[in-house]
Amino acid sequence: MTAAIRRLRWAIPYLFLVPGGLWLLIFFVVPMAVMASISLQTGSLGTGYALTWNFGIYPEAISQFATQFLRSFEYGIIVTILTLLIGYPMAYTIAFRGGRLKNILLLLVILPFFTSFIIRTLAWKLILADNGFLLGTLKGWGLLPDSFGLIATPISVISGLVYNFLPFMVLPLYVALEKIDPRLIEAANDLYASRWGAFRRVTFPLALPGVFAGSILTFIPALGDWVNAELLGNTQTKMIGNVIQDRFISQGDYPVAAALSFLLMAGILVAVSVYGRFLGTERLTG
Repeated sequence: MTAAIRRLRWAIPYLFLVPGGLWLLIFFVVPMAVMASISLQTGSLGTGYALTWNFGIYPEAISQFATQFLRSFEYGIIVTILTLLIGYPMAYTIAFRGGRLKNILLLLVILPFFTSFIIRTLAWKLILADNGFLLGTLKGWGLLPDSFGLIATPISVISGLVYNFLPFMVLPLYVALEKIDPRLIEAANDLYASRWGAFRRVTFPLALPGVFAGSILTFIPALGDWVNAELLGNTQTKMIGNVIQDRFISQGDYPVAAALSFLLMAGILVAVSVYGRFLGTERLTG
């Protein structure tokens, strides 16, 4: 008995993978298989759907909703860049200048998560309203014309996305920056590197895994989001998430909705793979 246990000792670490593997199998692989089957069906909500292996639905979906796909990727890229530009200084300040206030500053970063996502978006709608706190004040000071507005524009949708997903960028950046040994920066300064040179050659390259993780955590949910475009946009700012939601919930067109979901996942996988190779995170993470 003891000898048998010793021979199987190599398999013991893999047993820890069983719970997670079962979870992914039941709640990811199986639903994906069901979605794949639904995407290849034909019919209607009234008469029912039947599996006909209709692979032609994929090129049809792309051609029909190419505008929404491109708009979603455009918004996702813009939101990722803006959150990086805003979040990197925040994370840098907390990591290197936060001192005893680090925990409080991190709490302020995640504080919006204590409120519902929809409530946060509705609050942003009130802020950007034509006569709201922001525009109403600027119009009262004569800095903007009375006809100026931001609601139902791409600016309002992107602003809402940036606000809602900024913590997803700040936290990974903070973790990566916090791990950097300050002595490496001091060594760069001792070797006559300027502050900008030390940042460009030491700090930023070592923080690239955090940049990659934050970008992925921001880009993916921003790309598939539909709440901000629904509440802050108009018919000309609809994203692919709005189309999928409408096809699933309102129209009951399950095959097209499932096909669009798979196409969105495929686009995300390609974009993430290209982005990872561009940053070279494999080299940095070993």
